[in-house]
Amino acid sequence: MTAQTEQRVRHRRKVTKRRAVIAGVSALGITGAALVATTSLLSTAGAATSWPTENGSKPVSRTIPVSGTYDGGLARFYGTGDLGGSGQEEGQDPIFELADGAVLKNVIIGSPAADGVHCKGSCTLQNVWWLDVGEDAATFKGKSSSAVYTVHGGGAKNADDKVLQFNGAGKLVVTKFQVENFGKLVRSCGNCSTQYKRTIIINDVDVTAPGKSIVGINSNYGDTAALRKVRVHGDSGKKIKTCTRFEGNSSGKEPKELGSGPDGTSCRFSSSDITYQ
Repeated sequence: MTAQTEQRVRHRRKVTKRRAVIAGVSALGITGAALVATTSLLSTAGAATSWPTENGSKPVSRTIPVSGTYDGGLARFYGTGDLGGSGQEEGQDPIFELADGAVLKNVIIGSPAADGVHCKGSCTLQNVWWLDVGEDAATFKGKSSSAVYTVHGGGAKNADDKVLQFNGAGKLVVTKFQVENFGKLVRSCGNCSTQYKRTIIINDVDVTAPGKSIVGINSNYGDTAALRKVRVHGDSGKKIKTCTRFEGNSSGKEPKELGSGPDGTSCRFSSSDITYQ
């Protein structure tokens, strides 16, 4: 094989690899400006290399209801007026409220973020980014045990407390997500007036310190959390708790912490599922 022929073969291989990435992203419904930003995020296997660049900005003074699919085109949405708060007060309204089965994708939520996103039933959050989490980034509130909440891609940072708040019933699946400077990535509600058995799966995510806990569950209600391919950055002292078990209640009292780490029952993972980088 001549040097010129070999160079053409290498070029074809690079093009094929790039086409494969673009095809995979396109299959998720990410196009246009969102495609440019998201392909840059995939340049390093298993970890995002940067946060997306916004494609314009949109002030939101009243919660945006979503049924079906809402594609934000990677615009930055931020609260104004009654949605202009960014504190930790309970009961704030969200920027987006998703009906059962709705999909929200290619959205950047800026500051003020109010209470981020609410899902009233099964929902999908795809390539959604929170620049500065207000009360919570997203809250899952479905009442059916068959509800499935999917968070695929995207990320959140600057959360004083919880990022993903699991108040309802069903299963929450978080994949290819990144979080930094946070309290808890996922928390099963510890003192909601109505409690459920909740299932949490966290797979292929990047966690960057500082942070307090990756997931918190109520073992007394039968909650389970499975962690796979979790990469923790900047935490050589391993201060971020992996999976914390609580004794939840429905009386509004502060839940009691029971322990943390894998136990084979509620917190289902092994040490090899968590790597420190």
